[in-house]
Amino acid sequence: MGRAFEYRKATKMKRWGNMARVFTKLGKQITIAVREGGPEADTNPRLRVLIQQAKKENMPKENVERAIKKASSREESDYKEMVYEGYGPHGIAVVVETATDNPTRTVGNIRSYFNKHGGSLGTSGSVLFMFDHNCVFHVAKKENLATDELELELIDYGANEIEEDEDEIIIYGEFASYSTIQKYLEENGFEIHSAEFERFPNDVKSLTEEQRASVNKLLEKIEDDEDVQNVFHNMQLED
Repeated sequence: MGRAFEYRKATKMKRWGNMARVFTKLGKQITIAVREGGPEADTNPRLRVLIQQAKKENMPKENVERAIKKASSREESDYKEMVYEGYGPHGIAVVVETATDNPTRTVGNIRSYFNKHGGSLGTSGSVLFMFDHNCVFHVAKKENLATDELELELIDYGANEIEEDEDEIIIYGEFASYSTIQKYLEENGFEIHSAEFERFPNDVKSLTEEQRASVNKLLEKIEDDEDVQNVFHNMQLED
């Protein structure tokens, strides 16, 4: 999973480096989690992790409370999670995950980004098969904890790889193993910094520096859209 780890760092940190985007993204995820599982963190595992993640990202408490309240209000529009697929310049596969209260607006925007930057929006299933869908947990390290022993333990709960990164342990698992892994971590006293779903390309496509620049223009435009939660692609990382 080393390749996935490096891919994740290169493609995700830029978006999460912007605090305003972080708060917007977390706010929408909290609202969706409350709509799906209720406003009580004790009985809503997904909400519980998101609140912890919001604290880690220094998201103001009132922002969290506002997102929970918004989900409980019948007057507020509901967010829908929509996934769009397409091809960027030079045949690069792109998957765009969104959370929107206006799918018509969002799909129109996403389509225009592809069209204006040498790509095309595809149909459902056109590129998703090129990516593995995984859950990724970031947890705080524990003293005297051997990661190889933890990895052997977590295999029985659906994890398939563990990486160490500074003061964190990163756990990768199958998409369907999210709740099982979370339950194990909570029952064994791990501090969960974040828990997300990621899409890793099965294979990557090598481009020249000039070609990468044209693809990056499209990716940056998509990422700037406030409805966009995540963008994944199969472009080869820079050397």
